[in-house]
Amino acid sequence: MDNTAGTNYESTENYWNIVVKPVDTLFNLKFGQIWLYRDLFWLLVRRDFVSFYKQTVLGPLWFFLQPVFTILIYSYIFGSLAGISTDGVPRPLFYLAGITCWHYFAECLNKTSAVFVENAHVFGKVYFPRIIMPFSVVVSNLIKFFIYLTIMFIMIAWYVHKNEVKGVNIYALLLPVLLILIAMLGLGIGMIVSALTTKYRDLAFFVGFGVQLLMWASPVVYPLSAAPAKYKHLISFNPMTPLIETFRYGFLGSGSFSWLSLGVSAVNIIIISCIGLAFFNRAERTFIDTV
Repeated sequence: MDNTAGTNYESTENYWNIVVKPVDTLFNLKFGQIWLYRDLFWLLVRRDFVSFYKQTVLGPLWFFLQPVFTILIYSYIFGSLAGISTDGVPRPLFYLAGITCWHYFAECLNKTSAVFVENAHVFGKVYFPRIIMPFSVVVSNLIKFFIYLTIMFIMIAWYVHKNEVKGVNIYALLLPVLLILIAMLGLGIGMIVSALTTKYRDLAFFVGFGVQLLMWASPVVYPLSAAPAKYKHLISFNPMTPLIETFRYGFLGSGSFSWLSLGVSAVNIIIISCIGLAFFNRAERTFIDTV
């Protein structure tokens, strides 16, 4: 009986060819597994995009109406009422350039920060690389980013025709680099918050508020040149500041550009991303017991 039982046990054990276990290192991105689950990845991307306008009357038109309404409100409040300088750039175009970058960053951060809590019911039932969730958020929000960018191109063409802006220059070719850095920053901070919210749910309530505060510390509705002198160095240290300024400089010919500032920002973002990945992989091992 013992020999038979042992034989059956061994044959059963040898039947399995995939072993699910925690990640072996904190900085493991598991690109191989992400490729194996690429169908799920694109399904999640589609879900995030469609869920935005599902069961709405105007549907995908909201992707175009949202930036238009934001531009109108910002132009009235910060332009007409507050009289904040835009470095000679037409107000609608200046604000649209700022919110194009900021909206992508904020969406990546907000949605990534809730990955563990909002998807606990899925994570507890089936295995797939958890890192797919935040990566799908970054890719799905690219669709919104390019919608904003399309609107901005139309406005640039209009204002170039009226000789009110210089237009696109060679530094606009840095757009892929800027996109990667913005995505990494939102992903890194979001993964840190997501990992911490598995134990400290209170953090989820501060994310939206914190993102709004961080926006005022970034040159979204004002140029860096218009920032008070005593706060300018602090605002310049914000990793988003060189990215937004470079974006405006490349597409509008306004703002400031410095390879040094962009390089320092890139180094800080890489560090934040590595910390976020380590937090995420560590929380992945035990989060199902705490969520």
